[in-house]
Amino acid sequence: MAEFTMELSDEQKEVKEWIHGFAADVIRPAAAEWDEREETPWPVIQEAAKVGIYSLDFYAQQFFDPSGLGIPMAMEELFWGDAGIALSIVGTGLAAIGVVANGTEEQIGTWIPQMYGTPDDVKVAAFCSSEPDAGSDVGAMRTRAVYDEAKDEWVLNGTKTWATNGGIANVHIVVAVVDPELGTKGHASFIVPPGTAGLSQGQKFKKHGIRASHTAEVVLEDVRVPGSCLLGGKEKLDERLARARERAKAGGGGERVKNAAMATFEASRPAVGAMAVGTARAAYEVALDYARTRTQFGRPIIDNQGVAFQLADMRTQIDAARLLVWRASWMASAGRPFTSAEGSMSKLYASEIAKKVTAQAVQILGGNGFTREYPVERMHRDAAIYTIFEGTSEIQRLVIARTLSGMPIR
Repeated sequence: MAEFTMELSDEQKEVKEWIHGFAADVIRPAAAEWDEREETPWPVIQEAAKVGIYSLDFYAQQFFDPSGLGIPMAMEELFWGDAGIALSIVGTGLAAIGVVANGTEEQIGTWIPQMYGTPDDVKVAAFCSSEPDAGSDVGAMRTRAVYDEAKDEWVLNGTKTWATNGGIANVHIVVAVVDPELGTKGHASFIVPPGTAGLSQGQKFKKHGIRASHTAEVVLEDVRVPGSCLLGGKEKLDERLARARERAKAGGGGERVKNAAMATFEASRPAVGAMAVGTARAAYEVALDYARTRTQFGRPIIDNQGVAFQLADMRTQIDAARLLVWRASWMASAGRPFTSAEGSMSKLYASEIAKKVTAQAVQILGGNGFTREYPVERMHRDAAIYTIFEGTSEIQRLVIARTLSGMPIR
């Protein structure tokens, strides 16, 4: 495994500059328009596909970067461009992670290409875990999957919410309960192929931020999928459920348990931290430029200690957040266990800093920062999501505290 280093290789620097150029030239000029439209920016996604950023190959190359820094580096640059559009570009990745984390090689090879489509016919995918009564509390999940042995099919019923690309996706990955008596240990993930009867889009949410990213409910009414669409396969599921039942009979509740949804979120948390770093950095750079050029009382406002100290703190906190993200990403790549919940640490700190830094940027710009003529207003709205999705800050603190104490994470 690669040794940890904070120095990017020449190849990584080239990739970083390439992504940054796309974010600056394509994403940023379109950001305000698609934020106002509150629609999926299909033309931008297609442009990303044409240059190779929206593709299985691109994410595979970044994912398998031996340093572990490929994905966080890419996320930071894309979200520096604009969070809403960037999430539309990378949202498919969460569903892809769900397949990679839980699926067989055949499932990975069959379904992930269908999630992206082609540059001439781009597709998106959705990961469906949260429910109206089961957001952070995955143990309260009610969507059921029942096996029809005669037809070798699974029948799914329930409602998912807060699904990025929900309803418009070509492929949906749905987490459902297969054994209610086992709690979170009785969950499994399923692939819902395109055009499957019974799956429909429910409410599309009008959001405070990341408005270019489609977020909606997904309704499942007697959705039938082939047995081959159970991620990991039925044999593996049966073995896992049998072990869980044996532990339950033996009164074994102290062992830390990971279910399908938790495995996906754990793998993606440092990447979400990198997204937050990108948004924070973008707002900081706008504020810094503004402070250098805006004059009051005959001098640039950066000469005022109150403004200068804010900028100093902003930059320090952004760099600290990036280092936590890089550490967690390197650990994951090197196969090092998150013994102190380092993944959750990175997501927690980076998301909290994004909210803080974007608020400070608005304050430094004053009245201008409160208008839509300057991007920090949008960045501040976008940053609010980082402390909420893929595990709220409260959940991250719970995960960290339970990990440190040795208590089970449920």
